Amino acid sequence: MPRITKQTTVAALPKARNYCARQERCQQEVRDKLYAWEVPAREIEPIISQLIGEGYLNEGRFAEHFAVSKSRQKGWGPRKIEAALKQKRVSDPCIRAALRAIDREEQTDLLQKLVAKRWGKEKEPNTFRKRQKVMAYFLRKGFPVAEVEQALSSL
Repeated sequence: MPRITKQTTVAALPKARNYCARQERCQQEVRDKLYAWEVPAREIEPIISQLIGEGYLNEGRFAEHFAVSKSRQKGWGPRKIEAALKQKRVSDPCIRAALRAIDREEQTDLLQKLVAKRWGKEKEPNTFRKRQKVMAYFLRKGFPVAEVEQALSSL
């Protein structure tokens, strides 16, 4: 393992600023990146604190952006988004705020379209099995059972 010098530790802060400036990051992603850059453990938390103070790192902003983009671009449901944010070690209040940021009407419309599209793609001839497969698919995507049932019943 290469020896870390003071110069590389000092260089880590601007490098971390650039890393955070490119896209929204959560604290754990930055922490993991700093470990990957072999920054000494005692230096990591002060760097993260400074990034938060300078506005480069904002967990609430990250969580909201993550939730809205995963909902719109990947068609994820609230449960899958919540699980992904927990995996990234985002705090519970930030997760709740992020899930509230998702437009419910937009998500319901999206689910309707996705269910109709998936129903058309499913090649299962048995209607009961086809319904089960479509339901299972959207449960894996993180949608609540009641919402998927409602979308299926409107077909």
